[in-house]
Amino acid sequence: MEMKYSALRREVRIQNEDGTVSEEIKERTYDLKSKGQGRMIRESIPASVSLKEFDYNARVELINPVADTVATATYMGADVDWYIKADDIILENSARNQPNPSKQNHEEK
Repeated sequence: MEMKYSALRREVRIQNEDGTVSEEIKERTYDLKSKGQGRMIRESIPASVSLKEFDYNARVELINPVADTVATATYMGADVDWYIKADDIILENSARNQPNPSKQNHEEK
């Protein structure tokens, strides 16, 4: 699925025990253009991954993406919202340029 980077959408912060918002970031949500979906999708990445600042429309790939839904009951049925979480977002060619650790270990044996 072809995806293009759009922008950082928001940063989700951790709530303190007293309900106030802390300065610690839990995750970042990015807007990505999805050709397969025909629309913008939102992708959440853990805050432990560095901030992503790619060029607008740069082709990107998701590392270990997981798609899920949240349904909210309504009078006429339910509204369903999709969300996607991944371990990381990288430039499309970055994954191909990095060495494969399993091949390196095999060659060293």
